[in-house]
Amino acid sequence: MKRTHNCAELDLSHLDKTVILNGWVNKWRDHGGLIFIDLRDRYGITQVVFNPELNAQAYEQSKSLRSEYVIAVQGCVSKRPQESVNPKIKTGQIEVLVTQLDILNKAKTTPFEITNGLDLNEELRLKYRYLDLRRQGLQQKIIMRSKIYKLIRDFLEGCDFVEVETPILMKSTPEGARDFLVPSRNYPGRFYALPQSPQTYKQLLMISGFDKYFQIVKCFRDEDLRKDRQPEFTQIDIEMSFIDEDDIISLASNLIKNLFKETLNISVTLPIVRMSFNEAYETYGTDKPDLRFDLSIKKLNNIFSGTEFKVFKDVIDSNGHVAGIRVPDGANFPRNRIDDLADKAKMFGAKGLAWAKYQESDFNSGISKFFGQNEKKELINQFNLSEDDLIIIVADKYEVTFDVLGQLRLLLAEELNIIKSDEYKFVWITDFPLLEFSEEENRYVARHHPFTSPKQDQYDILESDPSKAIARAYDLVLNGNEIAGGSIRIHTKKMQEKMFDVLKIDKEEAESKFGFLMRALDFGAPPHGGIAFGLDRLIMLLTQSESIRDVIAFPKTASALSLMDDSPSDVSAKQLRELRIKII
Repeated sequence: MKRTHNCAELDLSHLDKTVILNGWVNKWRDHGGLIFIDLRDRYGITQVVFNPELNAQAYEQSKSLRSEYVIAVQGCVSKRPQESVNPKIKTGQIEVLVTQLDILNKAKTTPFEITNGLDLNEELRLKYRYLDLRRQGLQQKIIMRSKIYKLIRDFLEGCDFVEVETPILMKSTPEGARDFLVPSRNYPGRFYALPQSPQTYKQLLMISGFDKYFQIVKCFRDEDLRKDRQPEFTQIDIEMSFIDEDDIISLASNLIKNLFKETLNISVTLPIVRMSFNEAYETYGTDKPDLRFDLSIKKLNNIFSGTEFKVFKDVIDSNGHVAGIRVPDGANFPRNRIDDLADKAKMFGAKGLAWAKYQESDFNSGISKFFGQNEKKELINQFNLSEDDLIIIVADKYEVTFDVLGQLRLLLAEELNIIKSDEYKFVWITDFPLLEFSEEENRYVARHHPFTSPKQDQYDILESDPSKAIARAYDLVLNGNEIAGGSIRIHTKKMQEKMFDVLKIDKEEAESKFGFLMRALDFGAPPHGGIAFGLDRLIMLLTQSESIRDVIAFPKTASALSLMDDSPSDVSAKQLRELRIKII
């Protein structure tokens, strides 16, 4: 029996019509001579009723049905009795009185119930992912993902972009995470790499004259995993020619506005606020600030410039930084809670945590005995203190001070329950440092990638003081998550060679890794730049999911294992011989 309708389609307009439904048995109930089945497909649920007076054979068959049996039923649409109307489902006013039943497939007892809201072990869910995907909540997220793909394509094609697929097997050009390598059978001892991004290919497309390119693309990184990181992930990859930062930021902002309006009916106000890297780091302790709550960091070096408190004095004298956070009503914290914050600060990398309570219009406890009257007055003004506030202070090297306070800020926001979960706060972060010095490699490395252009007035700084060079780069942050990042690229061979010199990539290495791109730059490369959205993370935020694994159909675990099909797996000795590979 081929279905005529899905399990969310029937309503009172179909009364007395004969229909055929196909699906899975969601629930089975015997109500004294009548058997009720909730029949489920990806669209929804319809109640079907087996009555021996309508068809005794179908009724007897229905007694053998169990959860997750696959069945087809034919019957007549009938109005439910008023007392059994179910307003929670689309088909809640009708039921189908079955006249014919066909059991298409039986099912073993499932390892977990196919329903929403269960607190399930994630490893069990991933092992039986095909069953997990039957749950309506998870299905809706995958369906949302499909809708977002279409919205992206429609929006970008409407802006005259061309979708181009780039290779999955490519040259290994390691300049970021570790590549996944693919051995070549035809060329023993040589390897392809899976792309960490289509970076060089999209630049080549700009040189080819495709001035507006996009791709929804798989990327691969063989790196140490975190909670929300996958070895393979999806990007919305965008590149444009003859543009500047404002053009790309405007396009990406409008794409986001369109996605949020079409999926959540939320209006994103444009233009999205911009914030420099330094401002973000010194105010929120991160380049991915969550703006749904305050708890901003205040710099305190000026206040304590003449302090006699040795800890602060030594840090300031050694060009370190003193900074702090105001914790509303934190003066009421018990001492063990403050001690726990101090322990967390040490765990995050600080040597310790200073603190003081503000009560009865004065400071007490903690380090307040070291405050002079003028310092007290300036602290009150700087933090805009109110009765029963607590200030916590870190004094250390620049990176340690702001990084630790940034982590404490997030920790306190969760503990104080002040994060507004129903808000979406966007911010563009700009003016990143172009380079950072690697103590391990004893050289400068690119903060983004080696093709990022410095600000146009800073080319000479690359030779005189590379640490001060500012990148033409930008990240889009949503609720403390980086959802997109990009840059204006270097488009002249001369500038690219200078960048390689600064990065201590010699001519032989540059030719080996990037010779094809350098040759292409000789043939009239236009000014160009782009951006890439982390699509998995964006969909996770749009669907308010706990993890990106909830919005990927067949994800890996946090340790990069596929529990469902047991990959990675061993391969045969014959396969290894063909590839000239020996396992040692």
